[in-house]
Amino acid sequence: MIEPKDFYQSLNENGIEFFTGVPDSLLKYICAYISDHAVSDNHIIAANEGNAIAIAMGYHMATQKIPMVYMQNSGLGNTINPLLSLADKEVYSIPMVLMVGWRGKPGLSDEPQHIKQGRIHNRLLDAMEIPNFHLSSKSNFFSVIKRAKEVAEKNSAPSIITVEKNTFNKYDLNVKEKNNFNMTREEAIEKIAKMISKKDVVISTTGKASRELFEFRKKMSDTHERDFLTVGGMGHASQIALGIALAKKKRIVYCIDGDGSFLMHAGSMGIIGSKKLTNFKHIIINNGSHDSVGGQATVALEIDLDKISKGFNYTKTFKVDRKEDLNETFNSFKNCVGPCLLEIYVNKGSRKDLGRPTISPKNNKKDFISFLED
Repeated sequence: MIEPKDFYQSLNENGIEFFTGVPDSLLKYICAYISDHAVSDNHIIAANEGNAIAIAMGYHMATQKIPMVYMQNSGLGNTINPLLSLADKEVYSIPMVLMVGWRGKPGLSDEPQHIKQGRIHNRLLDAMEIPNFHLSSKSNFFSVIKRAKEVAEKNSAPSIITVEKNTFNKYDLNVKEKNNFNMTREEAIEKIAKMISKKDVVISTTGKASRELFEFRKKMSDTHERDFLTVGGMGHASQIALGIALAKKKRIVYCIDGDGSFLMHAGSMGIIGSKKLTNFKHIIINNGSHDSVGGQATVALEIDLDKISKGFNYTKTFKVDRKEDLNETFNSFKNCVGPCLLEIYVNKGSRKDLGRPTISPKNNKKDFISFLED
């Protein structure tokens, strides 16, 4: 396997000193090393992958240096527009190197949301006419970095390094500050699930939030049909919930969101607020990190969601940072006229034996549709 330190030094030796992107589980060790060692202004964890392409463009034009943009291959969808309509050599012609984790590589088992993305990964890059270099634990990584950078410079356009599973050796992120909240995300989700009516609708965001909700139902020998587990499509859970709330105005619709997911497509809140749906209840569980893919920081603990939600025409915002207060706060939130927001502050992390949903996405959808028809 490749030592993150060696890979990072090789990037620097090739003149790549600026990094931006959205963390990925396959890249978590190199992303953690970048977080700990890059100069603060030279590493920006972006709201979404498309934004990261734009940040990299600005950096290149200001410095004439080659930036690196990192992401999971599922994030390529967010980059297609800025890659083809901005950075492409037929438009502004901006060189950069993308480092992309290859989830769903054919022949390896993975979660259902990654299978097709992984299968078409190389064909997608071919269609976009972006040179693609593969990196595995056995690669000569210095040669791969050097070649990817040279091609980006020669073409004055993006090139990509596709990173396979188990490429990097373990590196633990140096967490300088720990959250001081006395509640975990799983505790918050369990309390919420207990207080929501059995007729109410729940849309949960991708990652560990959906996994913890599924595990709770399983532990309680409860059924899963009232929950739509958004196992992919980070940042889109709230708009799925909006589509349901518009069509089912007599049902209360809860969206259990995460801070990274909210930030990825924050403008969605403006659309929610504009519809003035009294049945829409938005919950953002905030631990200030991309917890499902390595724990890298988000800016969510530094922003004022109360002011943001009011600006987006939510009727009311509730905040809670102690599990002792969650029941009372949630009851007030439950009885508010929507669209309203509940922000719950929790600590980072999850238990090591956290399972994954055992129901397929198609069966989840089928059961959920039947529940909505009741």
